[in-house]
Amino acid sequence: MYKYYWLIFSRLIQLLMRIVIALGGNALLRRGEPMTAGNQRANVRLAARALAPLSKEHELIISHGNGPQVGLLALQSSIASEDTESSSLDVLGAQTEGMIGYLIEQELGNILPFEQPFATILTMVEVDKNDPAFRNPTKPIGPFYSAKAAAKLTKDKGWVMRNDGKQWRRVVPSPIPLRIFEMRPIRWLLEKGTIVICAGGGGIPTIYDQDGKLIGADVVIDKDYAGALLARELDADMYIMATDADAVYTNWGTKDACAIGRISCAEIEKMNFSEGSMKPKVAAATWFVHKTGKHAAIGSLSDLQEIALEKKGTIITPC
Repeated sequence: MYKYYWLIFSRLIQLLMRIVIALGGNALLRRGEPMTAGNQRANVRLAARALAPLSKEHELIISHGNGPQVGLLALQSSIASEDTESSSLDVLGAQTEGMIGYLIEQELGNILPFEQPFATILTMVEVDKNDPAFRNPTKPIGPFYSAKAAAKLTKDKGWVMRNDGKQWRRVVPSPIPLRIFEMRPIRWLLEKGTIVICAGGGGIPTIYDQDGKLIGADVVIDKDYAGALLARELDADMYIMATDADAVYTNWGTKDACAIGRISCAEIEKMNFSEGSMKPKVAAATWFVHKTGKHAAIGSLSDLQEIALEKKGTIITPC
């Protein structure tokens, strides 16, 4: 017991910053990889190795994407329930929060001292039922399909499919988060030195119905905005979005591609980025910076320590 309290005390006096780190879905399951349990476990293990050194120096709150995972669960649910109602995206999102949180806890626990506490919080997040995103699905989820397979899914299941490079993916509404309901227990856990994993996949989407009752919504919340909201509500010193790219690039995909280093909100807001790639991350980063006056960063999972020191990645600063 003494050893446990000493660990907590030593962490509190040594921590430099409170950092919210959002692990992108593609950082946990890389592009082109089959969605197997083994691949997910291997990628979470790599993520844990990148997170562990930071956790010794800073107070960490970890969020994560779930696009590939929730999309696969949705496909499995629709296949398995031809004679019954398939699971909605809020329920599937809750499943991915538990699944991915479990993997992160276990892999980090295999690296950090036994006394270090972890907790995964199933996080309900409110969205506005009148959000324009409900009329314009943009969030890609699930595996990639050929044009022929995508057309069949549209016909058979009514899914909205959009081109993603040479292949196709299902897209669903991705509204902006308004409120995270579990903020109090998240704060309580942080006060006890816990590494908290929460708001995974943008959180479990919920709306208030016409009777004022909280119910689930069949959407996937913008995870980057959810992470930014979480970071703001926790008064984080920095918000980092870890992805499979080492920075935000201008002219991405061309010979003139150029990585953006340190840049102000005013400068980056003048630039155009792809809706399915960096646009939501840049928007979430600038929102956080505007609201808090703190810094946000976008970069590679493998560069987390250098990003926290603002030596790598794209660092977005107040205007």
